[in-house]
Amino acid sequence: MSDEPAVGLVVTGIGTVGADGFDFRTALGRHGYKYLPAASQYFLAAAKRALAQAGPDALAAVGPEERGAAVGTNSAAVALHHTMDRTVTATGAGDLSPVTAPYFSINLFGSRLATEHDLKGFNLTFTSPRVAGLEALQTGQRALATGRARRLLAGATEEALPAVEPGADTSEAGAVALVLEPEPAARGRGAAALGRVGVRSFFLPPKAAASAEGAERAAALLRDALDALGHRPDQPLTVTAVLDGSPVGEAMAAALDEKALGGRALAGKPERVPAGAGTLEPVARVAAALGAPEGHPHAVVTAAAEGNAAVCLVTPGAQLDALSGTEASAQLNAPTGVEASAVPDAPAGADAGAGDEQPMSGRRRASDR
Repeated sequence: MSDEPAVGLVVTGIGTVGADGFDFRTALGRHGYKYLPAASQYFLAAAKRALAQAGPDALAAVGPEERGAAVGTNSAAVALHHTMDRTVTATGAGDLSPVTAPYFSINLFGSRLATEHDLKGFNLTFTSPRVAGLEALQTGQRALATGRARRLLAGATEEALPAVEPGADTSEAGAVALVLEPEPAARGRGAAALGRVGVRSFFLPPKAAASAEGAERAAALLRDALDALGHRPDQPLTVTAVLDGSPVGEAMAAALDEKALGGRALAGKPERVPAGAGTLEPVARVAAALGAPEGHPHAVVTAAAEGNAAVCLVTPGAQLDALSGTEASAQLNAPTGVEASAVPDAPAGADAGAGDEQPMSGRRRASDR
């Protein structure tokens, strides 16, 4: 492995997969994927698309120990767990399928990805409510910055919730995957830098969010996150907020104006997107922002009722091309991995473990695998 840490990471590949009409035979191949859980199929297909865009040498340029993966999910295993529970209570554990039983562990949903692409640097799974996909980007980039690897596959995957589960009416199903690598490496092999993403996660206690000072607390956390990510207040900023109607969501929404954000120049009214029951939509919005033609920074903000929150600052490739000299260097090397937390012992929610579609809030799986 190279002695130099991977800094100045850029996105060189984006893959998105929706559940509607998905057929693993077409997306992955006719053999070897039939018994994989749907969420694993989705992420494998999204990663395949992202790697195809990044180029065949995106991973081949480095050894297996220099490749890492990080995936976020909230509901990948829920439907499978329901099926297992029914089998155990009806006829006994001896009737569990040996090919699906190992997936009782959420950490195994990314294992096939690591096997297929020889990802031996690290393989992480994150499960924090709603922010898990952004945490996968954050922690994966931090691992590269500290020299754990030189290439990263990161994103989110979800499977539709069973009808009896809370939030089933806003289920998410599909996957988004991003390929990240050092900007000099991308430039050296002639790959296009689609943009840069930086994530800060933090925690807003629900009781604090529901108080009279809730919006003020949320605004302070958002300002700190944007400052840490290298956003200058004089740069026009587009904002997309993936939020629910909980006190935490409402406090975050109330904090999204120019005055509350320290005088930042917002490029239009912040877009508020109803949050689904999962972690997919925020990452899908990040992927969409990377392809935005306007070429100025875009903040994707999300939060869960439990208090977990995150901000992803997207710098599209068009803006990276427009930056020059010192300014470009500062944008590319802004810190991406240090937690900004209102509570020192805030829950981390991380488990260590083995395209062209639009954002997909509320999509349900309709295909018969």
